[in-house]
Amino acid sequence: MKKHLAKFVAGLTVAAFAALSMPTASGAATTLRIWADADRKASVEKVAGAWGKKNGVTVTVVQKDFGKIRDDLKTVDVATAPDVIVGAHDWVGELAANGSVIPLTVSKSVAAKIPSYSLDAFSYANAKGNKVLYGAPVALENVGLVVNTKVAKVPTSFDDMVSQALAFQKKATGNFGLVIPGGDAYHNYPLFSGLCGYVFGKDAKGNLNSSDVGVGNAKLLANASQIDSWNKSGLLSSKVDYGIAKNAFLAGKAAFWVTGPWEKDTLDKSGLKVQIVQMPKNKCDSVPFLGVQGFMVTKFAKTHGVESQARDLVGSYMMSAGAQTQLSSENGRAPANTDAAAKITDPLLKQFAAAGKGGVPMPNIPEMSSVWGDLGTAWTNVFKGADATPAKSAFRTAGKNIVAKIG
Repeated sequence: MKKHLAKFVAGLTVAAFAALSMPTASGAATTLRIWADADRKASVEKVAGAWGKKNGVTVTVVQKDFGKIRDDLKTVDVATAPDVIVGAHDWVGELAANGSVIPLTVSKSVAAKIPSYSLDAFSYANAKGNKVLYGAPVALENVGLVVNTKVAKVPTSFDDMVSQALAFQKKATGNFGLVIPGGDAYHNYPLFSGLCGYVFGKDAKGNLNSSDVGVGNAKLLANASQIDSWNKSGLLSSKVDYGIAKNAFLAGKAAFWVTGPWEKDTLDKSGLKVQIVQMPKNKCDSVPFLGVQGFMVTKFAKTHGVESQARDLVGSYMMSAGAQTQLSSENGRAPANTDAAAKITDPLLKQFAAAGKGGVPMPNIPEMSSVWGDLGTAWTNVFKGADATPAKSAFRTAGKNIVAKIG
């Protein structure tokens, strides 16, 4: 682990830190602007504000729609542009490629407290194929299998999960065994990985290889008959959207639900007795996609004369255990910093975090935009009951379409 980490840190593009909080020539106060979404605005103001007071920097947090931060960064006026943004790791490929965000340097001591996979998630390969860090991993999220322990037991195997789900489904009209949003490639990923599916392979340096598309790989296709059996038995249906899945589970009408920590408060208030685990291994490990949220320094920080301050905030302070513990307690996500993660006391948050063990970071390369649509369509088509497309055909077609789009 230490050897791998040393290589990772050594491979990061070096951008030397300048002196922090340098006064401007006019003596004007230094101001640093952050874009954050509504869910994180208050916590970012609190945590970044504390850093600002210690460093003589006025921190301004501007609320933005999370889904628009990436696109708005391309068109914003320089005068009102952010120096730092809150963002998702799968934005990195696009933002690094178009120069919107700049590389970070982190010390070995800071990097040692952040899991290598989350550093990799916020990294993008340069022209030489070396990984370059572009963001500070702060929060982790993934789906888990939520078990209503009043009507089902934590499954001991994949077959046990299916057996319990079908048995509960048959008990009463309106019951569901397992609820997953139909046509949703993200929520269905544990099923996909469990059948040995993958999105992109990796090259010799560990970088994602868009030439190796695993959506229709031979192992997945060999296991695809299982999907057909789930459709035939009614275990899963494309008619079940996120709302139906959630409402059924909360009403006690579903034994198992695949969802993530964004529903932790809902589960806390539901009155249901639940336990969250990783979906049991099928033919391969049924691991989820991992989402990593964090902070990135934009190209505008240099223009605004606050690059060194932005680097310190993002590349050091926001990676600390103290900052991440506070952010986690306010946002309900597991922290990336291992010391902070060890202090999690909320039982459901701990269970969601454990359910992500061995998970796959969502690919952050631009080619991923060519995947979601066709992979989601495949999941929709295989669970249409009597009108379903055979899974082998659906995923083979999806794989071919994705390869063609990537070119």
